[in-house]
Amino acid sequence: MKKTLLALCFASLVAGCSDNEVGDISLGVFTLKDIKVSSLDDDKISGVTCHIASIEANLSLSDPSDSSISCRQTGDITPEMIAAIDKSKSGEVVFKQSKSIFFKTMKVRRIYDAENQTLLYLSYTTKETEGSFKHSLSTVPLWGTKAYVEPLPQK
Repeated sequence: MKKTLLALCFASLVAGCSDNEVGDISLGVFTLKDIKVSSLDDDKISGVTCHIASIEANLSLSDPSDSSISCRQTGDITPEMIAAIDKSKSGEVVFKQSKSIFFKTMKVRRIYDAENQTLLYLSYTTKETEGSFKHSLSTVPLWGTKAYVEPLPQK
């Protein structure tokens, strides 16, 4: 039992080490919490990069649930890319990271808003905290990309 708990703790610490980290901000001398900023490239929409800011609590079994996300077009977005994504109302998970050894996960989900020709990226945690599921939303409009389809004129 002790070995399993130790392995889980080690896995949690290693999960915090990321090669896509672009920022690390200390919250002060008297705290073991830092704000980590990571970049995330969407595997199916290579022209989108998201930046996620979240708090990591060193030497803690669970990181706080708060996070924020900002996504921007950083390259071409083509009709072929849009054709390859899940277009259901729930979209698809493009990123996930453990935030606790107690089954809390931060996920980023891509949702396609066909009517407004916009990609939505929703960052959220899978465990309720203080009566709320923490979440943050960012959008990437297709306007100006190769994937944008000119709407039909209104009659």
